[in-house]
Amino acid sequence: MAAGRWPRRRDDRVRVSIVGTGYVGLVTGLCLAELGNEVVCIDVVPAKVQSIMEGRAPIYEPGIDELLERHLRSGRFRATMDMSVVASTDITFIAVGTPSREDGSLDLAYVRTAAEDVGKPLASKDGYHVVVVKSTVTPTTTDRLVGPVLETASGKEIGAGLGIASNPEFLKEGMAVDDFMHPDRVVIGASDERAAAVVRSLYSSFDCPVLQVPTATAEMIKVASNSFLATKISFVNEVGNICKDMGIDMRKVAEGMGLDARIGKQFLRAGCGFGGSCFPKDVAGLAAEAERRGLRPMVMRAALEVNAEQPLRLLELLDRRTDVRGRTVAVLGLAFKPYTDDVREASSHTVVAGLLGRGASVRAYDPKAMDNFRRTHPEATYCDSAVECLEGADVAVIVTEWPEFAPAELYGDMLVIDGRGVTRTANYEGICW
Repeated sequence: MAAGRWPRRRDDRVRVSIVGTGYVGLVTGLCLAELGNEVVCIDVVPAKVQSIMEGRAPIYEPGIDELLERHLRSGRFRATMDMSVVASTDITFIAVGTPSREDGSLDLAYVRTAAEDVGKPLASKDGYHVVVVKSTVTPTTTDRLVGPVLETASGKEIGAGLGIASNPEFLKEGMAVDDFMHPDRVVIGASDERAAAVVRSLYSSFDCPVLQVPTATAEMIKVASNSFLATKISFVNEVGNICKDMGIDMRKVAEGMGLDARIGKQFLRAGCGFGGSCFPKDVAGLAAEAERRGLRPMVMRAALEVNAEQPLRLLELLDRRTDVRGRTVAVLGLAFKPYTDDVREASSHTVVAGLLGRGASVRAYDPKAMDNFRRTHPEATYCDSAVECLEGADVAVIVTEWPEFAPAELYGDMLVIDGRGVTRTANYEGICW
């Protein structure tokens, strides 16, 4: 989307520091710089900081390279390992990872460390400072963990020289820049009105609803939203499985469902399961917290169970059509979705492992995600194009809906097992249609 259609730049420049340079931290930082603010991103990994300062984003995200080049040049953006720069800014965002533990609960160790590291330089700062949790966390984390750690590390009291807030992100990988610039809503949870006003000022030029709520409510809005969307996907996949068995095309069913304003058209595409850094983790995290409190999150657990089985259904369809032992299978798509290089929780892991376990030789191609996928599956052969991947293959399995996989002429008479509804060929099997 053209920059001219984005929210106008601010007349007053806010000095922003962001801890973390992953998808959320880097996108947030560069978009805030685009809005006219002065932004510094902080990371503990020297290679990431060096890459950013040399103009090479450590992640793939459409539009991010252009923003990075522009704002390194404008001077409104930089990266550093020096945490002391926090004291020279007005507001700090914590945008570090919250990985899952074995029981599904969120590991908040990085958030705790970031809060402590931010608090230390604030001890010598004169004036008010707001610390905002951008990371996806278990509800109540900002109040019960981040706040006390900041107070201890900085020696300041919340409500006096220090404010805390939660400002969850709702960025879709592959559309993150546009999502930041054109959000459906901005959610702000804050310790007090002063802290809320500082956060709200960053979004003053946005034309969308701004919802101000208690911090724990803001945190719950994020994980509940993702859990609902994940559940919607699993429901559609389950209906798709039934449609497949009954000889009904789920794509037409979804079209009809989406015309109902109460349901809507989004997230109705059946396929081989959701993945990424958000949906699986956030559903599991909220379910684990519910169970810790003695509750039974049956719908959320069912959503996760259906999702885990979808790539196995793709393999079952393949087994019904052919024995792949000793044969070559072309796997098209490794990222969990198109327009990203993220392979976290991607269905491709299950599919490739299943193919190798069946004795197949795997050739794989993805426009952006091969380097990341190769780290966990070095035994596959990686190709430079879809055409190369299909050369000499006996079967094609489509796992990610990259548009370049759509032309039917790519496949000839080869058996195609399509997990995303990307194409339609003469020798074809779709997962839910």
